[in-house]
Amino acid sequence: MNITPSPTEDLVALVQRIKQWGEELGFQQIGISDTNLSAAEQHLHHWLDNGFNGELQYMATHGLKRSRPALLQAGTRSIISARMDYLPEPPIVSQQVLDDPTAAFVSRYALGRDYHKLLRNRLQKLADKIAEKIGPFGYRAFVDSAPVLEKAIAEKAGLGWIGKHSNLINRGAGSWFFLGEIYTDLALPSDQAASNHCGQCRACLDICPTQAIVGPYQVDARRCVSYLTIELHGSIPVELRPLLGNRIYGCDDCQLVCPWNRFAKLSVESDFKPRHRLDQATLLELFNWSEAEFLQKTEGSAIRRIGHLRWLRNIAVALGNGQPTPAAKAALTGKSVNDSEMLREHVQWALQNLDTRSRLEQPRQL
Repeated sequence: MNITPSPTEDLVALVQRIKQWGEELGFQQIGISDTNLSAAEQHLHHWLDNGFNGELQYMATHGLKRSRPALLQAGTRSIISARMDYLPEPPIVSQQVLDDPTAAFVSRYALGRDYHKLLRNRLQKLADKIAEKIGPFGYRAFVDSAPVLEKAIAEKAGLGWIGKHSNLINRGAGSWFFLGEIYTDLALPSDQAASNHCGQCRACLDICPTQAIVGPYQVDARRCVSYLTIELHGSIPVELRPLLGNRIYGCDDCQLVCPWNRFAKLSVESDFKPRHRLDQATLLELFNWSEAEFLQKTEGSAIRRIGHLRWLRNIAVALGNGQPTPAAKAALTGKSVNDSEMLREHVQWALQNLDTRSRLEQPRQL
């Protein structure tokens, strides 16, 4: 006797297929969540009320769409959450760059091609496979491209837990991965939410160079190196400049120190491999890029969004935090007549910093 599967059994089987297809498409994990993000909504409002968003006004301009998926995409009943590893090199190599004051440190996620298109294309292929199996269905794919609480969704989908540094951590894979989502009108069975395994550890709080992690699970973006070097359009606060060290685009300190990242896997995606020697370039080398070189060498890169002036601003600060070599002073002096008042301000600060260091390092005469 033939027994027709129930709708529930059909959906359970479909989820298993979705996870298999996701793995075939290069995702390391797929999870399913419902749309109830009430706890994350409360956390978001608390964060905004404290002004921790700084100039990130878009975090407050979409009302409840960020925390109530059906308001963003009508009919959403389930969310397919996906993660993809991006770590391009062993963390010890990254730490060596960070420890070299002449080297330019770029957050490891930005060394290769921009991840947005790659992940979005893979999510689209996943949606296409679902449609081939069940026919047309309602969906919309997101990769950091709309008001989506991707980490809270991924946590509910069982991909990991949100750590004290606000990044998602997977017990078997660390935190070096990208996230993407498919909002769908399919009522898919949800996975079990991940449990928190940070325990009493506070390594990320202690290592943060600007002390932007003001408490467990609370990041003040206004102090965060990633915000200061990427999101901030104007002047970097003077009191924070010395704390940036040689970090010119983003910051990975909290991930480099996280004990769970001993389980992180290197990415197999060629698009995430370093381009244009960004993993080993010196500050002077990158400071000498003309605007044309910057645009050419950051084509298809997440770095391009900050523009050439902010790129130079960040490197000027990093040079000012380094050694007072003749080459560093000459490079900064060459940019001191730039048309941008903002850039001139940071160059002048860097030169003053190097002059002060030179005087302090001069041997005393008896």
